[in-house]
Amino acid sequence: QVQLVESGGGLVQAGGSLRLSCAVSGRIFSNYAMGWFRQAPGKEREFVARISWSGDNTFYADSVKGRFTISKDNAKSTVYLQMNSLKPEDTAVYYCATTKLAYMMSAGGYDYWGQGTQVTVSS
Repeated sequence: QVQLVESGGGLVQAGGSLRLSCAVSGRIFSNYAMGWFRQAPGKEREFVARISWSGDNTFYADSVKGRFTISKDNAKSTVYLQMNSLKPEDTAVYYCATTKLAYMMSAGGYDYWGQGTQVTVSS
């Protein structure tokens, strides 16, 4: 059983920063990639960032490029999302997920999901 648990969400003022964490436990295939997605009320879940198993390949949505950084610590089975210069439009529930597929940005291509953590950015 694979489990993903996000943490680090909260309320922050515009321009502030938050660091999300996603701890992965249980049996999981080697060479899996990790992704972050977010879903705002009334909107579809959207891709935010992904990182390869080795950590040497990352990709970001245009809306967060230059502000967010995804990283991972394989020894801790944890992936992080450092979010800087936050904007009110970043307000959403943030989810981490795993995939065995390289370069995957579609939610349908991810196998296991966390329960999500709420990020609220006030103006």
